[in-house]
Amino acid sequence: MKIYHNPRCSTSRKTLQLIEKQGIEPEISLYLQQVPGKEELKDILKKLGMKAEELVRKKETLFKEKFKGQHYTEEEWIKILVENPKLIERPIVVKGDKAVLGRPPENVKTLF
Repeated sequence: MKIYHNPRCSTSRKTLQLIEKQGIEPEISLYLQQVPGKEELKDILKKLGMKAEELVRKKETLFKEKFKGQHYTEEEWIKILVENPKLIERPIVVKGDKAVLGRPPENVKTLF
């Protein structure tokens, strides 16, 4: 199990705690420092069953200032997310060929 984690985010911390309470020690990816590449992000999106735009944090100031109201292709959104990892919704938990967004943290229970 792997969690794309931001320790400054309370939701991300709660999701990690839920995983650890199950006795699971997940691989922790601090995605703001270890930014997933295009292929990794495409793989995550496939496992989530989501389009890249659905993974964008639309309340972020960066989104509002640079991307709101713009139209981008899937490939362009992936490039934007790789170049601006702050815009990636968190936390993402991956197990095998499945992934969930830990919003709310209880979503992760579907992977146990």
